[in-house]
Amino acid sequence: MQYSIEGEPLPVVICQLSDGETMITERGAMSWMSPNMRMETVGGGLGKMFGRAFSGESMFQNHYTAQGNGLIAFASSFPGSIKAFEITPGNELICQKSAFLASTSGVELSIFFNKKLGSGLFGGEGFIMQRLSGNGLAFVEFDGYIKEYVLQPGQSMVLDTGYLAAMTPTCTMEIQSVPGLKNKFFGGEGFFNTVVTGPGRIWIQSMPISAMAGSLMSFLPGK
Repeated sequence: MQYSIEGEPLPVVICQLSDGETMITERGAMSWMSPNMRMETVGGGLGKMFGRAFSGESMFQNHYTAQGNGLIAFASSFPGSIKAFEITPGNELICQKSAFLASTSGVELSIFFNKKLGSGLFGGEGFIMQRLSGNGLAFVEFDGYIKEYVLQPGQSMVLDTGYLAAMTPTCTMEIQSVPGLKNKFFGGEGFFNTVVTGPGRIWIQSMPISAMAGSLMSFLPGK
């Protein structure tokens, strides 16, 4: 399979498939395709279906298989970036809810629960995330510009809620209260930050959809 990612900040990934190759995607992610792509909607078992629903995805997945050489394209649902990740055993990816766009058939999508309860109560996207495992190529959509950092053992990065797009499973994440009542109530940054500690890689997004929605609220009628 060959692919190209085009058109940021409203990107689309265009995949060229050989005969018999299959792409997996969530409902509604396919934008256009050649007429020789065969579609099949599958659930993959009740546990996996509910796990995908909790992680922000559809309970069902669409499988597109090329009957001869074929073409299929998947577009991002929000202005930002589409990134390609090689997923292999021991090289998994933890990403924000609804980040999964499409993948080759060997990639497994499942739910990831943060072990620290505080991450679920106060960490925005931090409690329920997506885990990509298996073996294959996955396309993930992020919000806005993406900055990647490599954290050394014990090295941390402090992020505002919702800005963590993805991390490798070797990283740990916890919630840290913003110090001082004045900072909490008048600083405009909220009450909590997300602290990610290495070793591992993290991907930070510049405009989470939640931040975009908050910015637009003040312009809506009656606000």
